[in-house]
Amino acid sequence: MASLGTVVPLQMHFDEALPLRSGASLRDYHLVYETYGTLNADRSNAVLVCHALNASHHVAGVHADDPKSEGWWNNLIGPGKPLDTDRFFVVCVNNPGSCFGSTGPMHDNPDTGRPYGADFPVVTVEDWVDAQARLLERLGIRRLAAVLGGSLGGMQALSWTLQYPDRMRHAVVVASAPNLSAQNIAFNEVARRAIVTDPDFHGGHFYAHGVLPKRGLRVARMIGHITYLSDDSMEAKFGRELRAAELAYSTQDIEFQIESYLRYQGDKFSEYFDANTYLLITRALDYFDPARAFGGDLSRALARAQAGFLVVSFTTDWRFSPLRSREIVKALVDNRRDVSYAEIDAPHGHDAFLLDDPRYHGVVRAYFERIAQEVGA
Repeated sequence: MASLGTVVPLQMHFDEALPLRSGASLRDYHLVYETYGTLNADRSNAVLVCHALNASHHVAGVHADDPKSEGWWNNLIGPGKPLDTDRFFVVCVNNPGSCFGSTGPMHDNPDTGRPYGADFPVVTVEDWVDAQARLLERLGIRRLAAVLGGSLGGMQALSWTLQYPDRMRHAVVVASAPNLSAQNIAFNEVARRAIVTDPDFHGGHFYAHGVLPKRGLRVARMIGHITYLSDDSMEAKFGRELRAAELAYSTQDIEFQIESYLRYQGDKFSEYFDANTYLLITRALDYFDPARAFGGDLSRALARAQAGFLVVSFTTDWRFSPLRSREIVKALVDNRRDVSYAEIDAPHGHDAFLLDDPRYHGVVRAYFERIAQEVGA
């Protein structure tokens, strides 16, 4: 399969304020995005890809200034790949509140001329979908062939079917859930507390102090990373392997390889991710719950959806377990919607949605082949 090669990020500015679910609004903002493939004459072959927590608009290809900057879903998207850019025009938007280019806490607040920091308004999945819809309208795309997302991106795909049911044909929801469990909210809260209690956090206004709350970010990432892996995958990769030949009998030194791995992941994350963004995005995860307005009845909530669905889960994903995907499927079946479901037996945990599993990719390829036939792509 061919590679997309070099891709260039694009930026779109918006003067009109974006109303947010919190009652606040975001004005004078910009969104960074990337596109791949060619929009056909009737603009019917566009696919929106929604990113997850620590990802961005850079979903495929590489950037010219960094040949190692391969897109986070490059194994799935490109010429001849399951989402084939020879047939589809793919768009991925960096959500507001992110730290990868779109307006977020690191940017200047137009009201003060200083970085937003902790004053950046709280954003929700629904707000992100509204922002994406505005950008697509500017691009002249009135109806999407599909919206695709994994994890938090899958929540956005699901929300698209409820907020803009007449502007999309299909939703592909991978390793996701209709809301977070209490356990997931608990993990997010522990990670947030690690950040806000870091002495360098300064109430979220650490930019003005010339410091970064790296200690808190490291711990937050370590907590998160544990939830992305299955017990089997950690055992197979690390087991109880020691870092050195002998035990150091220390409570503070690194003894096991799994400890070394987690510290490495935490160190790397703290160098490029913004602490305020982490707080915002995990809160958006917590808040997402389309059934809440219907007394917790997901079937009633999804009655508004018109799209066809592909829902994919992974057997060892305990953060977004297959049970949660089956909840979505049942609610769609209750509404007699067109839904396909695949439960992939994979050992990798939640991270499986990012990996090159041939069964998973085969399911996605077949579904997009069906969509291509519908839209003449």
